Amino acid sequence: MSQKQEVFFKSRWLPWALVAPQGVIVLVFFFWPAGQALVNSFQESDAFGMSVQWVGLKNFKALLVDPAYWYSFKITGIFSVLVATIGIGLALLLSVFADRVVRATLIYRSLLIWPYAVAPAVAGILWLFLFSPSVGVVARSLDAFGLQWNSLLNSDHAMALIVVASVWKQISYNFLFFLAGLQSIPKSLIEASMLDGAGPWRRFWSIQLPLLSPVFFFLLVINIVYAFFDTFGIVDATTQGGPGKETEILVYKVYFDGFKALDLGSSAAQSVILMTIVILLTALQFKFIDKRVNY
Repeated sequence: MSQKQEVFFKSRWLPWALVAPQGVIVLVFFFWPAGQALVNSFQESDAFGMSVQWVGLKNFKALLVDPAYWYSFKITGIFSVLVATIGIGLALLLSVFADRVVRATLIYRSLLIWPYAVAPAVAGILWLFLFSPSVGVVARSLDAFGLQWNSLLNSDHAMALIVVASVWKQISYNFLFFLAGLQSIPKSLIEASMLDGAGPWRRFWSIQLPLLSPVFFFLLVINIVYAFFDTFGIVDATTQGGPGKETEILVYKVYFDGFKALDLGSSAAQSVILMTIVILLTALQFKFIDKRVNY
């Protein structure tokens, strides 16, 4: 049996020098803004930051009694569940079919991966045009079936629009991991089950799906975080939180209250709460769901 070889650096400062660039990036673009937001959440200032007053927990207390903030919580919960479940489900289905394709495999996989290279704002604009009531191909097709589509007036249509755009943007990421997981399953297990008379559905449910549980768990965490944070560009490009406040998810409310309503203290408090929620959700998923994952 071969022994594991360990790597030793001759110099003590070389490992720190190699890690330093990434450490500086994390410090400047994550810890520094997060710390600044935490400080600002306990303050009240004007739009230009000229007059700053320490108010303690006033911003947090105002949020807890604000019905609009709790409604944004509800909207974010519905949106996150829809994006995570639909995105993971469709990606799994596409990966299963792509794994069975024999001819033109690279073409199919390349076409399914392309949406991940599109920026969120561009994805939002693309689907906004497709669902435009006047010129959109999808909207006109729905109109032919008797469904008058208008995301500017109908809140359900607006929610469906941002969900479809968000799922389409993230589905390639999910597809890559599911396909890699399917290809890592030993072919001998599939062949043995075929010899035992197991059909495609039985093989998938009894062999492939349990072995994909680590991928499920990882993608569940990633998609929840994606729905909470990375969908801002899609919402801003498509609905801007409308009609009314029907699609104003938490991350967009942070932007709207801070940069449009110019309530910097409330916006900072919302960002702190949002970051805390995502950390708690991730910790709960690792604590409870991870126990049911088969590695």
